[in-house]
Amino acid sequence: MTKLNYKIIIFIMGLLLVFNGGFMSLSALVSVIYGESEALDIFAASGVAVFLGASVMYLTRHHIKELQKKEGYLIVTLGWLIMAFAGTMPYMFTGAITSYTDAFFETMSGFTTTGASIMDDIEIMPKGILFWRSLTHWIGGMGIIVLAVAILPLLGIGGMQLFAAEAPGPSADKLHPRITDTAKRLWLIYVGFTAIETLLLRIAGMGWFDAVNHALSTLSTGGFSTKNASIAHWNDNPAIQWIIVVFMFIAGTNFVLSYFAFKGRFIKILKDTEFKWYASFIFGFSILGGILIYFQADPAVSSIPHPMVYGELESAFRHGTFQVLAVITTTGFVSADYTMWTPFLTIMFFGLFFLGGSAGSTSGGMKVMRHIILIRNGIMEFKRTLHPNAILPVRYNGRALQSGIVFNVLGFFILYMLSFIVGATVLAALGLDFETSIGGALSSLGNIGPAFGDLSPVNNFAGLPALGKWWCCFLMLIGRLELFTVLILLTPFFWRNR
Repeated sequence: MTKLNYKIIIFIMGLLLVFNGGFMSLSALVSVIYGESEALDIFAASGVAVFLGASVMYLTRHHIKELQKKEGYLIVTLGWLIMAFAGTMPYMFTGAITSYTDAFFETMSGFTTTGASIMDDIEIMPKGILFWRSLTHWIGGMGIIVLAVAILPLLGIGGMQLFAAEAPGPSADKLHPRITDTAKRLWLIYVGFTAIETLLLRIAGMGWFDAVNHALSTLSTGGFSTKNASIAHWNDNPAIQWIIVVFMFIAGTNFVLSYFAFKGRFIKILKDTEFKWYASFIFGFSILGGILIYFQADPAVSSIPHPMVYGELESAFRHGTFQVLAVITTTGFVSADYTMWTPFLTIMFFGLFFLGGSAGSTSGGMKVMRHIILIRNGIMEFKRTLHPNAILPVRYNGRALQSGIVFNVLGFFILYMLSFIVGATVLAALGLDFETSIGGALSSLGNIGPAFGDLSPVNNFAGLPALGKWWCCFLMLIGRLELFTVLILLTPFFWRNR
């Protein structure tokens, strides 16, 4: 019976701290560029993170270079926690956020790409801090773990277990036989899209600082903005909002399909079952939303000029499409307060909170793939009832799925719903009203950001009690890491020697 290889776990925690410190130094450079006094404080936070990480790596440098599945789960979960705890330092060192609970909430919301914030006035924050907020999104989007996987072979450590535990979605698609090459290709695509969106936003009229920050938030499906009104700040510039719509769609698509697109293999994209459903959901709900906004939304409360008065049909469909994509991809950007449009649209958006983007994307939620499998399995159950002796497998992308995958999806769905119910119950027990409780729990679990009630798009999470903020952080973490990765650590059999 072998024991957990704790030394390698601690070593990789040190490596992640060094990574974290390195990214903090980029935020410090932004502060230097803008002549902010907070630059030294952020550099100090960076130095502390790098020093602690390097020290830990040095003390545990003599370890067995072997990584099993159990170590993979521990490293991913603990790594996210270490990143979040260390990520609070720029906020605390600069005094931008004085409460540690609030600093941790903002950081966890960043790394999990949730986008829920406790900041009442974003625009008065130092630019170095705003850049750090957006950078936490970008790091968490594809996963700092995948980045680490790309260089672990240089240290003599294999990374397959890490990628399997962290990669979003029911399965970790591989672009290349070697997992490290897969990680490198994913990051190359990720960086490329970020650079392209930054350039397009700048051309459309955003300043360089805002363009960079919003590109970081869009590709990670995070939602942190540099403006108090989020993307509604640019409601008079449709080009900016349409650019973000396009890149939200891309970010919510399986990045493997983006790789195929770059290779010119478009037929594989068009034949992909999940992509067809994902695109159909967005198209259908966007059209429905646009029609209802055009004919029913009250301009007095919706923050959108009434199209019937001003003739702005484009405005109605732009805002409908934007908010549908922001919710389905769990980006959480806001162009208007969708909770004030119509009761039907409020219910529709509540339902979309359960949808999520594609597996293999940076979005949160349940993922479209799981919904497809659930629906098809439900249909097959009707057929099995009529033909009990027939072998009727669930098919996906033209292939029969193994029963284990179907059971995994069913288990995930049950666990997701239980987590949502328990999450909302805890928030209600802390004194939140019904609408706020279910909105806060579902938004945190799905890594969406804005919710309903007191947590609607025009509000933030600052009013939550301290315990409520910590509870939402837990929901963000398990939602980002797809439930099993974190919750398995809470089971007694995980800790038994194998």
